[in-house]
Amino acid sequence: MSASDLKEQGNRFYGAHKYEEAIACYSKAILKNPSDVRFFTNRSLCKLKLRRWEAAAADCRAALELQQNNVKAHFFLGHALMEQELYDEAIASLSKAQDLAKELKLNYGDDIAGTLRQAKRKRWSLMEEKRIQQEIHLQSFLNKLIVEDKERKKAELKLDKENEDSKEDIEKKKQDVEADYDQHVKELNELFATVDERRKTREVPDYLCGKISFEIMKDPVITPSGITYDRKDIEEHLQRVGHFDPVTRIKLTQEQLIPNLAMKEVIAAFTNDNEWVEEY
Repeated sequence: MSASDLKEQGNRFYGAHKYEEAIACYSKAILKNPSDVRFFTNRSLCKLKLRRWEAAAADCRAALELQQNNVKAHFFLGHALMEQELYDEAIASLSKAQDLAKELKLNYGDDIAGTLRQAKRKRWSLMEEKRIQQEIHLQSFLNKLIVEDKERKKAELKLDKENEDSKEDIEKKKQDVEADYDQHVKELNELFATVDERRKTREVPDYLCGKISFEIMKDPVITPSGITYDRKDIEEHLQRVGHFDPVTRIKLTQEQLIPNLAMKEVIAAFTNDNEWVEEY
């Protein structure tokens, strides 16, 4: 069988969800013709289906050595890297795939954009988890320092041989030290309780996000159907996909887009109150 025949046979196995058999066919095709990038991307996709992330990534890198601007190779590599929790690298690969798809006018629907959103949200969740653990560690550390300093001051009162105060006076001073440090602990924990409350709100409400990219809108526009989109996203949809509203499917042209000034003010207010949005 020729390399092309093996690829076609692999495609049939893939369509039947027989991924191991498909991989075997693509591997034989590669042996016959190692310069065809499609064999590597097809095999990578099968490995993604089998959750073999590292092996899938290896095939993608081999494909990119053959064809640096291959959209599928960047897309599949980004997916494999995301599953390995290598989010920065995954986002870079997926962004490259998205940019190339736009440049080459290839329609991948929401596949690339959806995976890119997923990678960004997973990275955000990981960053948030690390930040929370750091804050918990800091709170525990500061509480420990306060307690140690309190005990040190109480011990100094007890061991001070030059102290001519009566036992009652020393005990009173110890109680004052105890009260002072209890207040410090209370204030510290109240401060972190405020942080905890702010932490709970670190999510961008869905109504501030575009219906296409699902990212916070920068230039919201409204259609005659009453749907608000980010201008960049909806204009790209009109140019690449078709002249219709992606939600209602009603005919839509660029001239019908109207700036949603009210939403823009809401987004600006939210952004001003939540500077972390720039990292979201």
